[in-house]
Amino acid sequence: MYKQLKALTKFLLPKDFMVRNEQWIRALSYPLYKGNQYQCTVCNAKLSRYISLPTGDSLCPRCGSLPRTRRLWKLVEPMLSEGLKVLHFSPSRVLFRKFKAKKGLEYLSTDFEDEFLADQKLDIRQTGLAADHFDLIICYHVLEHIDEDQLAMRELYRILKPGGHALIQTPFKAGTIYEDPSIQSPEARLEHFGQADHVRVYSVAGLQERLEGAGFEVEVLEFEDSPGNRSGLKAGERVLKVQKV
Repeated sequence: MYKQLKALTKFLLPKDFMVRNEQWIRALSYPLYKGNQYQCTVCNAKLSRYISLPTGDSLCPRCGSLPRTRRLWKLVEPMLSEGLKVLHFSPSRVLFRKFKAKKGLEYLSTDFEDEFLADQKLDIRQTGLAADHFDLIICYHVLEHIDEDQLAMRELYRILKPGGHALIQTPFKAGTIYEDPSIQSPEARLEHFGQADHVRVYSVAGLQERLEGAGFEVEVLEFEDSPGNRSGLKAGERVLKVQKV
């Protein structure tokens, strides 16, 4: 039913209208999923079930969060404090709104391709932002799109404060990083990297090595939640928490 409702809504309503009014549109379908078996970590909605997507992800019908979004908010929320300077690359709409609602934060969101809600359009390889400025940087599912990823990592290191942290995640595979600059077409990239605008697939160890090469200390956070957990999180998820020392 969700798929049909989404298709009908996209057909009837302009995209800008949907983005501005997404919360109210989702509220219309929420009663169909209300219950006590699950609870979203982002919007705190109590649910009878999540919406199962073809990708295998579970979508919150109330706020639209994915498992990785719910995990990220669960990690980040305890870190937030008055005066914290946060830089967020390509934020999901629900987290953009959550951060904007937090009082006392210096929150800057950015997107290069005009696909996300963002305060500024910045190139992660050369942001033009002040050095040693941010306490926390969130870089989720961005680096796999960047040809010069090591240049981007050095830029993240430059603009992060000493002692500051960044949370980084990409799709991962076993073994080593798989990349091939000769693979250029969207069709070939989809076949080789899993998405038409991806340029590589990282391994956890490979991404850790490159981040350490940029100067970071790296901690690999591994989560082994059981399937069907109350928050709808994904078992085996990994996040790299890095620090500038």
